[in-house]
Amino acid sequence: MFENNDNNNNYEYHYSYQPQQPETRPSPWEEPKKHNKRWPKVVAAVLCAALLLGGTFGAGWFLSGGRDGSSDKEDTTQVMVSDREPVEVQTVSVTGSQKLTFPEIYAANVDSCVSIYVVSSAGYNIFGQQVVNASSGSGFVITKDGYIVTNYHVIEDGSTVQVSFNDGTTYDAQIVGGDADYDVAVLKIDPGDKELKPVVIDTSGSLLVGDDIMTIGNPLGELTFSLSDGRVSCLNREINVDGTPFNMIQISAPVNHGNSGGPLFNIYGEVVGIVSAKYGNSSSDSSVEGLGFAIPIEDVMDLIKDIMENGQVTSHAWLGVENRQANNGQNPQSNVAGAYITGVTAGGPAEKAGLKAGDVITMLGTTQITSWTDLQTAVGSKSFKAGDTTTITYVRDGKVYTAEVTFGSTTDMPEDDKTSEQQDQQNVQPQPNNGGTYYDDSMENFFNQFFGSR
Repeated sequence: MFENNDNNNNYEYHYSYQPQQPETRPSPWEEPKKHNKRWPKVVAAVLCAALLLGGTFGAGWFLSGGRDGSSDKEDTTQVMVSDREPVEVQTVSVTGSQKLTFPEIYAANVDSCVSIYVVSSAGYNIFGQQVVNASSGSGFVITKDGYIVTNYHVIEDGSTVQVSFNDGTTYDAQIVGGDADYDVAVLKIDPGDKELKPVVIDTSGSLLVGDDIMTIGNPLGELTFSLSDGRVSCLNREINVDGTPFNMIQISAPVNHGNSGGPLFNIYGEVVGIVSAKYGNSSSDSSVEGLGFAIPIEDVMDLIKDIMENGQVTSHAWLGVENRQANNGQNPQSNVAGAYITGVTAGGPAEKAGLKAGDVITMLGTTQITSWTDLQTAVGSKSFKAGDTTTITYVRDGKVYTAEVTFGSTTDMPEDDKTSEQQDQQNVQPQPNNGGTYYDDSMENFFNQFFGSR
């Protein structure tokens, strides 16, 4: 039967079906059978129980066996645990002919790296208490008998220095010497019966932009023997740090306070540089993440050997001229732009080349000289070393002359010249650093100045 309700234009259909049963009548000689009304209820209960059991069985089948019902496991919740054996890193030898993974490079070199802790005196505070500064850095072993390389700014003015190895051993270290211009220094420890493991040295000439690199260092002075990795971002990057030009390897590995002095490894596990500085924005002094620099190792290896043998760098060039009136601007030949000489050192390089007081140097090699500062910068640059010979151009009595000059060594300077040069350097303003901020690893702060170190 169908019913149509048009009140709301909605159609509802009600359907019922009654099968037509043939009419039967009881036999007159039989009593009508009485229907037992309990059986439908029993059947309904059985069907409900079957449905419940079936649903439970189906859920269990789905959880334990999947949709195909192929598994008969009773567990309904499982956590999958890998049975793969952990990889054991083998310590390999650095041969320079086989590329290594980062774990292999770390295992091969971590025992050659050190954490450096320096204490230096900073005078006395307003209460008469001695103030000391603490600083930290990194370094690496280059000889079995205990020579260690680091940055000069890490150990500068240090009164006591200690180095720690990965196995926990700590040694007092002696500062052999260093060079501020190249930011390199050498320490020496007495390892006793322990045979140290030196690193393997290569040159940055083996690097290409995009090569993988890594370093092991002591970031923040606390996270000892941490691995940092990245890529070579640029080679031969020229940056200016406090007026000193540096030829750097630019890397994308994070370089933080405490990393300075650590080794830079190539993919073969060889040292190709010394992590030295972090570049920042000088206007805000904010550091830039993922941007670091390293000194090419070949630029300082001769200096390192020089320090080990002589306790100092003996290759710095010395010209042997002075200008005691440089800061007053008193130049009798005011119409000539150059470095006015008020005196020359007897027996020095300049005197041997024929220069004398009153001359005005206008060119050194191919570098134009317009002031005394220009001359100091040119002589003290990394372009000239002791023993090098170049052409010097100067003006005397209005005439231009040239001569060949052979530089001496700063170690041969008379004491009077050293004093004069130090005074001149104090009066010369540093060159702009073109946005480069040099971060040392000092942990001193304002409170240290008054209440001592932490």
